[in-house]
Amino acid sequence: MLYLNEKDIIQLGIDWSEIINVIENTVYCLNNNEYVQPVKPYLRYRNPKNRIIAMPAFVGGGIETAGIKWIASFPDNIKVGLPRAHSVVILNDSYTGQMIGLINGALLSVIRTAGVSGLIMRYFDDARSLKKINIGIIGWGPIGRYHLKVCENLFSERIENVFLYDIRSVIKMSEVEFFDKARVHIVEKWEEAYDKSDIFITCTVSEAPYINKPPKQGALLLNVSLRDYCTSMFRYVKDSIIVDDWEEVCREKTDIEMMHKEKGLRKEDTRSILDIVCREAFRDIAIDQPVMFNPMGMAVFDIAVGTFYLQTAQKYGNGKKLD
Repeated sequence: MLYLNEKDIIQLGIDWSEIINVIENTVYCLNNNEYVQPVKPYLRYRNPKNRIIAMPAFVGGGIETAGIKWIASFPDNIKVGLPRAHSVVILNDSYTGQMIGLINGALLSVIRTAGVSGLIMRYFDDARSLKKINIGIIGWGPIGRYHLKVCENLFSERIENVFLYDIRSVIKMSEVEFFDKARVHIVEKWEEAYDKSDIFITCTVSEAPYINKPPKQGALLLNVSLRDYCTSMFRYVKDSIIVDDWEEVCREKTDIEMMHKEKGLRKEDTRSILDIVCREAFRDIAIDQPVMFNPMGMAVFDIAVGTFYLQTAQKYGNGKKLD
């Protein structure tokens, strides 16, 4: 078995085009029913804000790996200088069940999350032919920072402005060293980013919804943190809601579950990530219609991206072999 930690992942590097391709290929596995993915259980105890989630899956279609991600999310960790998320991914040979990989650290999950958003942005761009793009990111933790990195990779010089906001801390321009600072604006209110953004990304640990304004016409809303939008938003996006997996995302008090309970949103009213990739669903949505993508996080993507890094590490001799 090969063991990889976050330093190994960083050393191997992040090729966003490759990551997005891996996720795209996994979506085709879903469409071809070459996967197994039970609904993930949540372990909670004492403080109900905290949770540890088990995410098992099998992915076929050339990936041919089974495995599980075990990820803890403790939002108050940031108050004591600890990361919010801690995770480990175990990978098994799909034919023998033998454990072939162990990947420690939350970075893999961050890469997967940003990569899924990258796939949606790639297809959105293909359908809309974006030119001058304003990006808004709310929440400047690892998820927010890596989303800016994938945006830079996808859109490069087409990005006119980036608006950053974080309710918990003052963002320092030195934390954006990987991007052209002349195009970065650190704003004092979330509305300043929201109102101007063609692509607006929530990467928070919000405990209550607060976004209650109509979005910019034709904007893509990447609702990564899933609990930032008031149900009043339903009127603006009811015809263009996209989910990764309805059964997963319509629970745990997500914005989707609240819209389901309060506004009558049903599975058949939404489109899935399969519709976007395999059926070009973006082309069926009016160009001035705001679009909301709601990803609960699918274990198949963690297993696929983990397999990609395991195979890359084997190729270049990274990691540590364990008995």
